[in-house]
Amino acid sequence: MKIKLLYTFAFLFAFSIYNVTGQSQKKQPLKVINYGENINAPLTEKELSFIKEVYADKAEEYVLNRPQRLKDIKHILRNRIYINEHKNKDLSHFKLLSSVPLFNDYNKELKKEVFFNANDFNVLKYSFDFYSRNENILTYRVDNTNYLVNIKPQHQ
Repeated sequence: MKIKLLYTFAFLFAFSIYNVTGQSQKKQPLKVINYGENINAPLTEKELSFIKEVYADKAEEYVLNRPQRLKDIKHILRNRIYINEHKNKDLSHFKLLSSVPLFNDYNKELKKEVFFNANDFNVLKYSFDFYSRNENILTYRVDNTNYLVNIKPQHQ
């Protein structure tokens, strides 16, 4: 009988501690996404080709005919991705681009670039965490180069 009572008190104590700590760690509300005026401009040929390369025959259905999804992708391509070259700097501590899997859910034929060209790099091909709650810039080093791909958070 005493053991059952002891277990009951232990359970209630543990439950009350869990409730108190769980309530004190509430998430902060997300900041508003500031898209910028450039989101209102139509897609460029290059942006459209990036979308079609990744979404293949589902591009119309999943992106182009969904205004909010299109707006989010324009924001990624126009405002949130920065590719910089850093010569004579040790970049070895950054995550490698090769560690990021391809986003090939809609186009099974997608391949990673053999040669990196910053002007033609399709960031949509990779499963980056574009919609994270993280407020830090994500940075990846392009393997065997001095290039960094920086992804600004959506909530700034």
